[in-house]
Order: sequence, then structure tokens, then C-alpha cells
Amino acid sequence: MQSSEIRKRFLAFFEKRGHAVLPSASLVPQNDPSVLFNTAGMQPLVPYLLGQKHPAGDKLVNIQKCVRTGDLDDIGDRRHLSFFQMMGNWSLGSYFKQEAISWSYEFLTSPEEGLGLDPNRLYVTCFEGDENAPRDEESPEIWKSLGIPEHRIYFLGAEDNWWSPGDNGPCGPDSEMFYDMTEAGLGDLSKEDFLAAQKTEDIIEIWNDVFMEYEKKDGKVVGKLAQKNVDTGAGLERIAAVMQKKATAYDTDLFEPIVRYIRQHSTDLNVRAERIVADHIRASVFMIADGVVPANTGRGYVLRRLIRRAVRFSDVLGMPEGTLTDLFELVREMYVDAYPELASNSLLAAFTEEESKFRKKLEQGLKEFEKGTDPFILATTYGFPIELTLELAQEQGKTIDIDDFKKKMTEHQELSRTSSTGMFKGGLGDTSEMSLRYHTATHLLNAALKRVLGEHVKQRGSNITPERLRFDFSHSAKVTDEEKEKITALMNEWVSKGLVVTRQEMPREEAEKMGAEMEFGAKYPDIVSVYSIRDTDDTPISMEFCGGPHVENTGTLGVFSIQKEEASSAGVRRIKAILS
Repeated sequence: MQSSEIRKRFLAFFEKRGHAVLPSASLVPQNDPSVLFNTAGMQPLVPYLLGQKHPAGDKLVNIQKCVRTGDLDDIGDRRHLSFFQMMGNWSLGSYFKQEAISWSYEFLTSPEEGLGLDPNRLYVTCFEGDENAPRDEESPEIWKSLGIPEHRIYFLGAEDNWWSPGDNGPCGPDSEMFYDMTEAGLGDLSKEDFLAAQKTEDIIEIWNDVFMEYEKKDGKVVGKLAQKNVDTGAGLERIAAVMQKKATAYDTDLFEPIVRYIRQHSTDLNVRAERIVADHIRASVFMIADGVVPANTGRGYVLRRLIRRAVRFSDVLGMPEGTLTDLFELVREMYVDAYPELASNSLLAAFTEEESKFRKKLEQGLKEFEKGTDPFILATTYGFPIELTLELAQEQGKTIDIDDFKKKMTEHQELSRTSSTGMFKGGLGDTSEMSLRYHTATHLLNAALKRVLGEHVKQRGSNITPERLRFDFSHSAKVTDEEKEKITALMNEWVSKGLVVTRQEMPREEAEKMGAEMEFGAKYPDIVSVYSIRDTDDTPISMEFCGGPHVENTGTLGVFSIQKEEASSAGVRRIKAILS
């Protein structure tokens, strides 16, 4: 059974049983700032699971687009995917265990309306109970009434049979269905043999009925919800593998044309690399269609990483440049009937721009590798994957200190997290567009003051609002009108040139050797962020330690003008300026 038929049958089955068919919500959560992407079918429905009335009614069905990237390094094996489609039917205070379990069984086994799977290959697990909720005695009885033998129903703990989206929200015990994938069939199994067969993937989970009647707050179950809900889930990719008798989703019609194209345009056979490229391009198409753009933080960083890994592993396969563009379009065409948002012709541009940027960085990174540049700098400044550094080092008989790399990356991630929560250096009060402009302007102003007043000038502090900048600097004399005119003219010359603002992260000692400017008296971590601005002839204008953020080009700053110059303290002057 092809995936399109599975999709059609699933929605029709539950629509016939009174469920309203919903389109998939965006991958980008609308009301949940705690996650970058919708990672489960229930996430867009949380307000309704908590009691709010859904405009479509109290019985719903959909196939939700999901992204999970916590185990990105595992992609390439038989099981992991970054993007997947979750089939789900929902009861918002309507039906509960009896109907949910009966319909699950009917859809799985009915040859007329459902999937027609062999009921003799089904196994079931139920919640054994703990301090939060009692043992689920009702579900096993329903399963037995449907014909599942008691010895094929296993009780397991919360680790296996309790579903929660995180530390907060609706949650509850679940009952999971498993299917025997072996050719001959395993037959009756003890609990130990059942668990062992799961590990070898001779038996795989194909459906999950979650009975959401509890609420969790700050990691603790605090009581029952106002209504009893049902949240079911079945991965379309996994169901397709079962229905098409394939070992992995990559062998099904959801991936096979993508993998075939990759193989046709590869010079080397590498199954893991093929799967990484296939998975990452597919995920990128859907992310871009939902408005995600490559960036250095948040969900944009996830997209950037996926695209760059796809480029990297396409090179491992020997795929010619340009083939990823065609692959992107192939994925779009494969899925556009089910997801009309993929019809937009503007999607490809974001992908090709990011691929082009990264290929340039890869070229620079290769040169830096030959120079012996620190692997951490290769990764953070040139976007050079550590896997590539390790492979190149092995080829050339070099040794990489991977522990040192991991230590620096950990410090880098801590720095990034600090920046992402708004704790910026340089007196930046918020991250509005005007504040970013003023923040960038202070770097140019520092450079202009040095050019006009002398190299003795050092930054002694700054304060930035969306309306103006205030900059304190070491200088013993009042700045004359003529000097102010020169500073202003130099500032506006640099602004008019539209100079690129670049960011690098590196060990503090290396930044100091490069001559990066630092604020007087400020303390910096072992790994620092350095922002640089260079003139059109590539001569350096500004290079400073700074947590960021900044605009990407000086051309967006506007016209600079000094409003006031005054003494701040002994030997320190203060300039107040605006951009218009």
C-alpha cells in the first residue's frame, strides 16, 4: 500500500466516525515558545486538550508535520528521521478508552477500510501504574474483547507507557501496539523475549493511544484535567515501511525516489551518507515552506545545520554541484499534493543561497585546515564540520585533540545561550532593529575616534536604546568642532559603502593575538565572539570582542550625527549620537 493510500484511508476512516479533518499546522509553533518546532501531533492542540473549545468540534483527525533534531547525529541509521508525519486522531472530552482502542484495532486490521494487517502479529503494552496513576486495568480488558490474547499484553512502567510532551502540559498513560516484522512470525512471546525482539527491531511500535487525563507542572503530575482526552499517534513513515514490507522508511515510496536520485548522481556508495542527504533535504524543504530561514540562532540554525550537512555528505558521495538543487525540487514535487504550501516557487532561493555560502566557507575552511587552524575555529568561523576535520586529519596522519574541541564547543554553546537570552555586552538594552544599528555604530565610532583623535582612545562603556547611542571613551581634551566633523564624515563614509559585518568565535588568547579591541576593564570568557568590519579594499576598520548582536551590513545604519559631546569623568569623554 502506497503512502498516499495510507494517508487517504486514515483520514477517511476517522472522518466517517465523526472526526473533523484538520490540515497540518505549521512546523513553527504558534503559541509555544518552549520548543523550536512542533515535535508531536498534540503540540498545536494543547490549549484544546486543556479545555478550550476547538472550533471544529471535539473529535479531530490530522497528519501533523513534525521535526525532531535532538538525535541528529543518529540520522543515517535504520530508524531516525529529522522530519516525519504523525497521523493522529483526537478526542477532546468526547470518547475515551473503549472507542480509541477499538478504532485503533479496526483501522490496523480491517482490509476494507484500514490497513489489513494480520492481527496474529500484534502485541500490546499497557501502563503498570506508579505513584502518579494506578495500573491501567481497563485497556487490557478492551484488547482481550477484541481478540488479543492475554499473554500478548504486557504491563510496563512510565518510561515506556506514559506520554508527556515535557515538564508541563497534559499527559497520561498509554497503550502501544507493536507489529511482528519477521518473515516467519515470532508467535507467542514472554515479556523478556518481547522486549528483546523490540531491541533487534524484529517487532516495532506502530501505534500509540495516549489517555490524557492528567496534568504536569514543572515536571510533576499535579492532578487530573477537567476533561478526559485521547491523543493517538502513528508515524506515517513507519506505517509505510510495515505496509510495503521494507526494513526502513528510506526504502519506502516516501524516500525511494529521493535515494534513487542521490545514488544515480553519486560516484561512491555510502548508505549512511545517502540517508543523511535524503533526510536533510526533505526536512529543509518543509522548514523553508513554513517560513524558516537559515540563521545562526534558534530554528534558523537548525535549518542551516541541516543544509550544510546535506552539502557536506553530498560531497562525500561525489555528487556534482547543482544536483542538490534538483533534489530539492524533486522533494517539493513529491509532496506538494499533500502539502499545498510547497507550491511556492520562492522556496528554492533560500536553499541555493545557503548552499552557495557554505561552499565558499568550505573552500576557505580547507585552506585554513592546511594552515593548521584550530578545529574549533574551523567549525565556528568557517562552518567546517568536525567530521570533515577528523577525516582530513586521518588521511594526512594528523592528530586532532577532540576533547579540547568539545570543551571549546561547550563554552561556545554557553556563550550562545547567554546571547540568545538577551545578555549582551556593550550596554545593549534590547534586540530591536534600531538597537542593533546603534550597537554596530558604536564599533564604527570607536574606530573613527582612534583615526581622528589617536590610538590612545579606549572604550570605557556604552549605553544603547532604540533612540540613541551613548559612548564613553578615554580622551583628556574636549573634542573640537573640527574633530567632530571629521568623525561624522568618516562614520557616514563607512555607512555609505555598505560594508559587511562579520562574526567569528575563537579562544580569547587567539583573539588577543589578532589585535581584537576589548572594552577597558571588561572580563571575557575563554571563548569569545569577535565582530569585524573591513573596508572595500579589505583593510581592517574595526575588530572588537563583543557578545553581539549586530546588523549584517553598515549600509542599513542610516545617517550618523553627533548630538552632544561632554566630559563623563576625569580623562573620559562622552558622545551622544543618533542615526536617522
